Amino acid sequence: MSLSKLLKTIPDPYEIVKCSLNAYFTTFHDHTASGINNIPKTGPIIFASNHSSFYDPPVIGIKSPRPIHYLARDTLFKGFFGECLHAIGTIPIARGTADVTSIKAIFKALKKGEATAIFPEGTRSLDGSLQDPQAGTGMIAIKSKATVVPTRIFGAFEAFGRDEKLPTLSKKIHITYGEPISYEMLDLGKEHPDRYLEASKKIMHAIDKIKPSDIPIV
Repeated sequence: MSLSKLLKTIPDPYEIVKCSLNAYFTTFHDHTASGINNIPKTGPIIFASNHSSFYDPPVIGIKSPRPIHYLARDTLFKGFFGECLHAIGTIPIARGTADVTSIKAIFKALKKGEATAIFPEGTRSLDGSLQDPQAGTGMIAIKSKATVVPTRIFGAFEAFGRDEKLPTLSKKIHITYGEPISYEMLDLGKEHPDRYLEASKKIMHAIDKIKPSDIPIV
């Protein structure tokens, strides 16, 4: 049986990948999470997180009780690995832009009441510090009417920063899920010239306020 056919026989590839990654991060990075109770149990949600490491996408999802549609460069969707990405609900996106097909896929997932993870900064930080956001996250939140869960990852940059070729094992990673923000709280109205950018700035401000000890670890 080919790998492609074998993949199609797996009932829940997302859960298998999630459990495998959880074991890896717990073993090698003592990965912990707080604020899990802040994640809405139902309805469309956007995990809006800081971005400083290759590790960020899996770190966001492995402690979340809800499956997440991730975004990944379209160049990764090749061969069997690409099929695996599709199998776990990953949305392909062209690097440095957001093509119409990708945007539609994100809105489709949110319309179905599902979750996605987006990095408001758009690209990984060079030094681990927070960067200015782009307007895209605010636009998606407002147009989809999704709830935003501001999320902050601590330690991922030290474990596997942008310029590192290999991760540094034993570096502790912690993630905090902040209090959810409704799209109404983000929206300044259609007449505001920077409606979506200002919404993204509010999201980044919420991320910036998160500290690892804000909420007890669970």
